[in-house]
Amino acid sequence: MTDSVLPPEDRPFTIAGRTYASRLLVGTGKYATNELMTEALEASGTEIVTVALGRVDLSAPKGKGIFDAIDPSRYTILPNTAGAFTVQDAVRIARLSKSMGWNLLKLEVLFDAKTLLPDPVGTLEAARILKDEGFDLMIYTNDDPVLAQLLDRLEPAAIMPAGGPIGSGQGVLNPSNIRIILESVKAPVLIDAGLGTASDVAEAMELGVDGVLLNSPIALAKDPVRMARAMKSACEAGRDAYLAQRIPRKLYGSASSPLEGLSPAVRPVRGIPA
Repeated sequence: MTDSVLPPEDRPFTIAGRTYASRLLVGTGKYATNELMTEALEASGTEIVTVALGRVDLSAPKGKGIFDAIDPSRYTILPNTAGAFTVQDAVRIARLSKSMGWNLLKLEVLFDAKTLLPDPVGTLEAARILKDEGFDLMIYTNDDPVLAQLLDRLEPAAIMPAGGPIGSGQGVLNPSNIRIILESVKAPVLIDAGLGTASDVAEAMELGVDGVLLNSPIALAKDPVRMARAMKSACEAGRDAYLAQRIPRKLYGSASSPLEGLSPAVRPVRGIPA
């Protein structure tokens, strides 16, 4: 008797009560110009763009600021607390975003400037504070299944484990941890940070995550617009491959054509015609 395995569920991508067609979320930092950013966002097909509110020049002249380059009727703006290394800084930036009319927030509390890894204790503390203040939180966190379950108790809009260190381009370093997180939480799970190219995105989506968020792999590519198109295709292909369910890995080959009725294979002997 073989174990029955249920096929993966093709559930819609819903964040804070709103359903999106694209599962690719894209950042807005590090582009050479706002015009290039706008072109890359369009090529990516994204519907959610994230902005590091603590690093935005809110005094920029009209028409020159980053928000002038993002069409709010086309994109959901996701403010984030990037650059916060303390709970207090993250809460301050979050409250600024709410004062500007945004309730959906990507929470990010980093441990130090060298590793740029999430501070697990600070992230959980800040999440609890901001949940009580009514934010819809998309929480950037370590790829720690235990921490993910603690965060999931807060009923966040999404849990976003790091694929690798921010900007490292290493891809998904701990796929087993991601699989455990997927089995352990109710919130949507997105890979955030560490991806470097389209194959990394496809691999992440094949794990069964609900989506991916990235910035540097597009913004710092030699051709950001072309890379944005590649990321869009990879995200869609990875999702389709996950739902299609790949064949098992085997040690030996398995013929794709039937063997019935064929003569036994004869190994050629050197010097003697087969």
